[in-house]
Amino acid sequence: MTEFSQKPWYQHILTRKMLICIFTGFASGLPLYFLINLLPAWLRSEGLNLKTIAAFALIQLPFTWKFLWSPLMDRYSLIPKMGRRRSWMLLTQVALLASMWAYSLFNPTQDIKTIAVISTLVAFFSASQDIVLDAYRREILSDAELGLGNSVHVNAYRLASLVPGSLSLILADHLPWSTVFMVTSLFMLPAIGMVLLVKEPQLVAQTPRTLAQSVVEPFKEFIGRRGWMSALFVLAFILLYKLGDSMATALATPFYLDMHFSKTDIGSVVKGSGLTMQILGAFVGGIWMLKLGINRALWLFGVVQVVSILGFAWLAHSGPFVEIGVTERGMLAFVIGFEALGVGLGTAAFVAYMARETHPAYTATQLALFTSLSAVPRSVINALTGELVENMGWENFFYLCTALAIPGMLMLFKVAPWSKTPKPLE
Repeated sequence: MTEFSQKPWYQHILTRKMLICIFTGFASGLPLYFLINLLPAWLRSEGLNLKTIAAFALIQLPFTWKFLWSPLMDRYSLIPKMGRRRSWMLLTQVALLASMWAYSLFNPTQDIKTIAVISTLVAFFSASQDIVLDAYRREILSDAELGLGNSVHVNAYRLASLVPGSLSLILADHLPWSTVFMVTSLFMLPAIGMVLLVKEPQLVAQTPRTLAQSVVEPFKEFIGRRGWMSALFVLAFILLYKLGDSMATALATPFYLDMHFSKTDIGSVVKGSGLTMQILGAFVGGIWMLKLGINRALWLFGVVQVVSILGFAWLAHSGPFVEIGVTERGMLAFVIGFEALGVGLGTAAFVAYMARETHPAYTATQLALFTSLSAVPRSVINALTGELVENMGWENFFYLCTALAIPGMLMLFKVAPWSKTPKPLE
């Protein structure tokens, strides 16, 4: 056991690095939840139809393709003396503040095309900020700190949803939408302040000398370090580890409605039990990983993640319910809470694993590739879930999701053996 893991857990949390992770998580989550919570509410309240609002989901494509421009962030430093990471962080955050503020200048019924362009820019700047924030966080955290640091980041990311998803909506009942957008955009200021106060990570590897090198070398290094077969195993694992869980939750709200729960039941439980257990899972997962290490955490937390899917099958087997009472609401709270706990634990270990797999010289590009690949189930494969449910029924669908989670777990024998602790990359 290392000296690091022997310290009391609170000494790991009360550090400057973990405070930085809070700021990176909040800055990363705010613009995304702005797009998926606040923007649709504004468009709907201004009378736009659901077809138009649904089409705005396409603006999230930059989050899937962000690895295409990540080499620029590994190669160039835009502002003299600020360094690669801090200069890109400042640029993207100022751009986010400005583009989020820009909504206050337009009306959806008259300027919908302009609003679509602004929304695309917000998504682009947000995805770009994620690239550099992920790289910065990886470079300031040691391998032993990755689990806790990433869990702190994820928790702050989720808490950021309370600004556009709660505070801004409440303000919209009392203030003009233009004022709401201006106030919401100002929540980017703490992140900008953080960038101005922190230091550039100490270089542990040589910066790519050319743009071509920053494009080719990250992939060449990863394949050379791992070998073709092992590299493909890692990429397949990143694709499959959360596949079952992602599919199981893709249509969660329609499933609860089909079980005859009311929207109030769903909303109160998801916002209460769900968010609380996700945060608890990520926090506990981060602390526990200090003792377990990332490999063993992937095994243990992955089991919880798989078993939690069976909770949906149990609820589907028990329902649809004729009447909804205390017992049925308790079942819903248990299923949502247990699944959220599994998501929190599994995500903490999974994000730490992806960060560990990056090389210090190519952090931005490699981590952008991994996170883009991990988003494929959510953005592509989940599109098939509706047809599967119609053909199989809810209970059998959740059994299928459980089965699809097994291959990712089996791949742990190869990519993260229980007894093996990888050496830090240099």
